Amino acid sequence: MPAYAIAHLQEATPHPEIAEYIERIPATFEPYGGRFLVHAAQHEVKEGSWPGHVVVIAFPDMAEAQAWWDSPAYQEIAPLRSRHIEGDIILVPGVPENYDPTTTAKAMREAMTAE
Repeated sequence: MPAYAIAHLQEATPHPEIAEYIERIPATFEPYGGRFLVHAAQHEVKEGSWPGHVVVIAFPDMAEAQAWWDSPAYQEIAPLRSRHIEGDIILVPGVPENYDPTTTAKAMREAMTAE
């Protein structure tokens, strides 16, 4: 089942270390099957507010995503970003190909009636 690294990064003043981070990050996630799905794209807010930028990196599964995050190669470059850009980053599993959201809704309804 695929997994994703999702970052909500705040606006930042351009800095040479940020450019270096962007240049070096693909080499850290490619050995784990990672690839950018969203990067350096303009987004359109439909509800609420979403200042800053979003980045999404796909991985084959959670184990690969976690291995990338914990890898010495990524941990070496992470400060290049974190010193200059604040944000939130999560690793999250995707849903299986045959995922049916009505199953989740049914379980939610059953839990509400059991209370």
